[in-house]
Amino acid sequence: MKTIALLLLSAALTFAADITGKWTFDVSITAGNGQATFDFQQKGETLTGTYHGTFGEAPLKGTVKGNKVEFSFGSDAGQVSYSGTLEGDNKISGTCDYGEQAGKGTFAGEKNK
Repeated sequence: MKTIALLLLSAALTFAADITGKWTFDVSITAGNGQATFDFQQKGETLTGTYHGTFGEAPLKGTVKGNKVEFSFGSDAGQVSYSGTLEGDNKISGTCDYGEQAGKGTFAGEKNK
């Protein structure tokens, strides 16, 4: 039984995503379209980093669970949240909410090389 548990744990760790690095997102929200860059640091399921974009620069916090990524930060637009799905190890897409001031929308991002 221990062998099976170790194999399952090993397989889970093998498939765990690590999005550490610099990413560029194309963002489309109610207020308009633009680009944002994110510097992500990941340790296990914990995600930290920095947002750089139209609404300034801000520290972010979130999680990475399997291929699901969620994070948020405060900005000039208020509290901002992102929820996305990884596609391989260098693409992500999903939804974002920039609050009442800028609205909701979608994003697609790629890890910079």
